[in-house]
Amino acid sequence: MVPAPTPAPGTASASEAAGQDGLRDGCRVPIPWSGGEPPYGFGPGGSWLPQPEGWGAFSVAAQTGDPHSTLELYRAALELRRALPGLGAPEAGTGDGPAVGMRWLPAPDGVLLFSRPGFACTLNTTSARVELPAPGRPVLSSAPVETDGRTVLLPPDSCTWWAM
Repeated sequence: MVPAPTPAPGTASASEAAGQDGLRDGCRVPIPWSGGEPPYGFGPGGSWLPQPEGWGAFSVAAQTGDPHSTLELYRAALELRRALPGLGAPEAGTGDGPAVGMRWLPAPDGVLLFSRPGFACTLNTTSARVELPAPGRPVLSSAPVETDGRTVLLPPDSCTWWAM
């Protein structure tokens, strides 16, 4: 993920310069597309907001094909969204029966667990690994998960999608 930019010493951020007192956040800085220095392929005129030095590693060109990159994680998530019916509309994956929708499931403190038809999601919000029954087969994770098929050891600060 691209880190939030910080203003150069002695300068105001774009939001402060516009009188927004911190209301405009760094996520509005244009995505770095390619190259090792600003404007990172954004165009010959540069961007409307300054792009920090060192963002070349976060560019689309640098992350394409890297299985551990944020870009490829999002691409895999979009592909799974099309493949797993429970990730579609609320009535998706229910066949001719009534819509099931999302259901919250019991989970340890600091872990969120919900399911939809054919799909489950675990989110470990803690700074520790957490063990729980495996809700299915892992299909996408923001960090490597350990599972024997019966239980799973969720990494800290991670999210995992499961096919059920």
